[in-house]
Order: sequence, then C-alpha cells, then structure tokens
Amino acid sequence: MSAPRHPHDQDLTAQVSFTAADAELLERRCLHQGFFRLEELHLRHRLFEGGWSGEVVREVHRRHDAVGVLLYDVERDTVVLIEQFRAGAFDDPASPWKLEVVAGLVERGESVAEVARRETLEEAGCEVGELIELHTYYPSPGACDERVTLFCGLVDSRGLGGVHGLDEEHEDIRVHVLPFTRAWELLQAGRLDNAMCLIAFHWLAGERASLRARR
Repeated sequence: MSAPRHPHDQDLTAQVSFTAADAELLERRCLHQGFFRLEELHLRHRLFEGGWSGEVVREVHRRHDAVGVLLYDVERDTVVLIEQFRAGAFDDPASPWKLEVVAGLVERGESVAEVARRETLEEAGCEVGELIELHTYYPSPGACDERVTLFCGLVDSRGLGGVHGLDEEHEDIRVHVLPFTRAWELLQAGRLDNAMCLIAFHWLAGERASLRARR
C-alpha cells in the first residue's frame, strides 16, 4: 500500500468536499442490455489537489435498486432465512446455494417498504408486522449503481417453512426458521457470506435485547 502524498494534510473528520457537479459525463455507451444493463462511461472529475482528471473510462453494471429484510420473531427469538441458488456464486467451491435474508428489486412506482412486504410474502410466505429501516448503502460503488435499503421485519415465525417463490421468475426458495443463536453461529462460521446478512445480523445483535424488552 502506498503512503499518502501529503500525510500531514489529511483531516479524517472533514466532510466530503465534492458534489455531483464536480464530475462530468463525456459519453455513455451501452455494452449489453439483458436482465441487467452494462454501460461504458467516459468521464472526468475534479481532483483533491486541484484541477480535473483526464478522461476516465469505466464499465458500470446498472441495476434496479434493491431491498433486503431480516425477518425476526421477537417472541421466540428466531430468524427466518431463505436458501436459493445464486448464479453469481456459481463458482463458489462450497456451494452456489446461499442462505440469505428476503430480498427483491424495486420496480417503478414502488416504495421500498412496499417491496419489503411483497417480497416477504412471495419468498417466505408470511406477513410483516413492524418494519424497521436500518441502512441504505451501495454494495459495490466502484462497479455498480445499485443501492440497497435494508430492513428488519418483525414477524410471527410459527408454521413458516417449505418451498416458495414465483415460477415465472424461476425461483426455488426454501425457508428456514432458526434460533438467533444458531444463525449467529452460522455467520461466525462464514455460512452467511453476503453483505445483507452481515449488516443486518450485526445490527440485530446490538438491538436484540431492546427489541425483546418491548414484548
């Protein structure tokens, strides 16, 4: 790792100094249009030490924004996770089937809360009571424009399980209801290896006692 060019000039508490007006799009090209879109951007941006960069070329994966929901049963201290095949993990040496929180893409005109409730019904077969919004973040801003809004959804986990999903979307989703402690063991063992799970479970680990105290 290279050393900062001016280490004594850094102020780690400083706010971001640039805005959208400090970057300029020179050209946008579509490289592929399928379920997702891949674009080539030609751009330039202002530099921290003054002036502008030269032309920069980057490929950007354009997606719909997404919603994730960690389903938690306060009364029983259980979580509801889903298991499904993931093409992006096809080359995973262990398995391309992943344990995840409920998730889905935001369609035009939908609110993130509407998506959270719709996807919970489609993927886990249950209704959400209270929705607690946790964070909105970019999973990979160096290459993708997707933003994820993450929720914790309070549910009654009794009777949940089985296989769910929409046939027209080729979904084959198995539902698991686990004690929080068992799910945390899986996370520590590296079995819950996606950003939504990691962020949501670390939030729940900190807030679990206060949620249970509300019973």
